[in-house]
Formats: sequence, C-alpha cells, structure tokens
Amino acid sequence: MINIIVDAMGGDNAPEAIIDGCIEALNMQDGFKITLVGVSEIINEKLKDKVYNKDRIEIVNATEVITGDDTPTKAIRNKKDSSMVVGLKMLKEKKGDAFLSAGNTGALLTGSLLIVGRIKGIDRPSMPALVPTREKMCLIIDAGMNTVCRPLNFLQFGIMGAIYMKVIYNLENPKVGLVNVGSEDAKGNDTLKQSFKLLKESPVNFVGNIEGNDIPSGDVDVAVCDGYVGNVALKLYEGAGALILKELKKLFTKNLFTKICYLLLKPFFKDFKNKFDADELAGAPVLGINGLVIKSHGSSKAKTIRTAILKRTLPLIKYGIVDEIKEQFKNMEVKPSEDEMD
Repeated sequence: MINIIVDAMGGDNAPEAIIDGCIEALNMQDGFKITLVGVSEIINEKLKDKVYNKDRIEIVNATEVITGDDTPTKAIRNKKDSSMVVGLKMLKEKKGDAFLSAGNTGALLTGSLLIVGRIKGIDRPSMPALVPTREKMCLIIDAGMNTVCRPLNFLQFGIMGAIYMKVIYNLENPKVGLVNVGSEDAKGNDTLKQSFKLLKESPVNFVGNIEGNDIPSGDVDVAVCDGYVGNVALKLYEGAGALILKELKKLFTKNLFTKICYLLLKPFFKDFKNKFDADELAGAPVLGINGLVIKSHGSSKAKTIRTAILKRTLPLIKYGIVDEIKEQFKNMEVKPSEDEMD
C-alpha cells in the first residue's frame, strides 16, 4: 500500500490542521496510508477523538521541531530528531513513497538536498508553482528556489516541468516557453540566448520565448524562468487575484440591486474564486530530488493538506514521476554550452 510520510509538526497551524487534513484525505479515498512524524504524545492526543481507520495511520516519534525562525542549514544539521529530518531520512531509506511538509521552506529544500540527494544528471532541483490561465493551468518553473541560473538549469527546468504537466493534467505534449523580455528569438541576455538554443534542441515541445502576459493567456503549459522571475510572477499573480476578488466584492455589495445580482451570479463567482484559491493549488514537488518531496505552504489548513495529498502527492506517486525524471535524464546526454565550460 502507498505510504505518505507527513511532517505533523510543520507549518503555522500544526499539528491540528495537518492531522485533520490527513484524516479528511483518508476518509475520502482508499488505497494509501499515512505515517505522521512528530511528538507522538501530542499526535495521539489530537487523534483520540477523530473518526478514521486506525490501520491507515502510523505514528513515528520525533522529539524536535524545526520552526520558521530556524536557519535552514543549522536546523537540518543540529535538529537531528526533528519531524522534518526524521521524515526525510525515512524517505531516503524507502520507508515511504513521498514526504509532505508545510514546514520551513528553506530547511525542507536544504534537507532534501543533504539527506535525500539529487537525481543523477540534475544540476539543480527546482520547485514549480501552478497558476491559472484563461482555460487551464500553467506551471511556472522555477518559482523561487534558484535565483541565479545557468542555461543548463533552464533546460532541465523545462524538461522536468513538461513531465510534471503530463502527469498532473494528462497533457501528451506540453508547450514549453522561455520567459523573456520579448518573444523574438534573439531577445534577452547571453544566458537566456544560450538557454533558448538548448531548449530548442531538446526533446520538449519548445514554442520559443514568451513574455509575462503570455502566461495568463494560456499560450504555454510550462513557463521556464529563474527563481527570481518566477517568484515575482507568482506573488504578482496571487496579489492580483486577491485584488480582483476584493474589488468584485465591493462592487456587488454597493446597494440592494448589486446584492441581488451577486446572489444570481454566486455559483459563477465561486468557480472564479476557486481558480485563484491557493488551497486548491496546494502541494509543490521539489523536482530533481531522488525521492518525492512535496511542499505545502506554511499557513496550510486542513483543506490545503487534503488537496496536497489527493491532487498532487498521490498522482505523482502513482505515475512514478521520480523514476520518469531519472529515465529521461539517463537517456539524454546534456552538454553545457562553451561559455559554461569556461
């Protein structure tokens, strides 16, 4: 049976929200179990009044907790018995099929590299982010993990991003674009020009350079960029979505007539809100790690964890995305550009 290892102590709302989300996921779908890692006394106390199949939850004790204030590298090295470190070691030892945490992002990324390790051939792992477009979703990769990148990194992001979108959305040949300051082939600095060449010669369905407005329009399925650009784009997306929803709420609560209009249109606005709901997009894999590590955002609620398990973690496990990435890079010889070898 599939086993998902969960950091019960990671996140602003841990352990209550983490445990509740896990139980909701278990009660909604069969075929997997969960190992909760954390202070066993606290976890058992939170579980005692819950309704769930007790055969599908295991508890592994970990006496320490990595907080949001901890320095990532120091935390991983010094808090050996933290829920995050213990969970990552379990993944490394193949005691579970995936590790999910809403804890300290920097510590999770550092721990993934130091404990689980990279897939052979991957220069830098990447954390992508899904954003809504006109009719579908687009994957921004990288979304903040690597702020300074080489052309080889852009190429590998594009390949891993295409594999991810094929898994999650069953896209046979995802369109991959390189985020640039213009759509012309010769645009951008030397790094982007070299990246363009590598992507064009790669096995992905590369459609060329794209600009920021091509992401929400849905022109591509994968938007390749460095983590600096990706994180700015992601935060702008989130802020714009929140602003639009806030302004619509003001508009439809101005008077009795607008309130009546809102009631008539409420089902449509619910769909619109869900499209920008971070909880519905929860669960970002750290692609390029030699094991499936899933990051949920720090303010995760029970709904967030449930979504991260059912809509992200399970499909990625069942498809075998880690093995797929391994296979892709095993069969592909990637040579750095001349400038990179200098």
